[in-house]
Amino acid sequence: METREMRYFVAVAEELHFGRAAQRLAMAQPPLSRAIQQLERRLGVVLLHRNSRAITLTEAGSVLLREARLVIGAVEAAERRTRRAAADRPGVVLAAKAGASSELLSKLLDAYAADPGAVAVEVVLCGPGEPERLLRNGSADVALLHRPYDTTAGFDTEDLHTEQQVVVLPAGHPLANRPHMSMTEVNALTDLPLPRWPRPDGSYPDGPGPQVRDHTQLIQLIRLGRACAVMPESLRAQLRDDHAIVPVPDAPAVTTVIAWPPHSRSKAIADLVRTATRL
Repeated sequence: METREMRYFVAVAEELHFGRAAQRLAMAQPPLSRAIQQLERRLGVVLLHRNSRAITLTEAGSVLLREARLVIGAVEAAERRTRRAAADRPGVVLAAKAGASSELLSKLLDAYAADPGAVAVEVVLCGPGEPERLLRNGSADVALLHRPYDTTAGFDTEDLHTEQQVVVLPAGHPLANRPHMSMTEVNALTDLPLPRWPRPDGSYPDGPGPQVRDHTQLIQLIRLGRACAVMPESLRAQLRDDHAIVPVPDAPAVTTVIAWPPHSRSKAIADLVRTATRL
């Protein structure tokens, strides 16, 4: 299969409409339909069920959609990394979640800058889930990720720090002085529901909690008594006096890792990783 065919199929599979897919691809509908038919004949499978009213994916089509997305993502990542490697000024793009691991990130940048062979480091601070996405699509060379919230499968990684989690409540809440709470108790706080973060496609899961997009927004909602949040203990330093912290011993521990593409031969990435593990 060619990547062009995969792009055609992904557009049709996501739109489930040949006309909209053709418009998205900036091409005419007949050649798009022929390309999908030729792909089905070559593979010897039916990818789409078609009738006068709707298009649906077959089981084989669902598999190809998943695999094609991965292949297209890998190709785009290779293109971005190749162009960056040819840049006049060598550098490293490091992605990290805004508000998380800020002390570690500061120490890492200072320590790496003191290395005689250091190159420029561009730091991209973004929302939850974004560092992983930027690393996978080639927009970043290295990232600080947080298990279990981020998926590190497919990356080379080094563990940097593991910490427990706490629940952040508005100051003055009746439970603010508790020595600890369980996740069951946190989930039962109907007056302070846990926030809902966006999925990769931008949609939000169902639930009573407020929709949030970033750390700053969440902190303000907690201060206003509209939500609570379970966070790594290190974020305590960023909170003000109008927040209360209660340990949650049965919440999963959070491990900060530095991650980079597998089989990387970049000396700059290797030096940055070496500095992080030394810290």
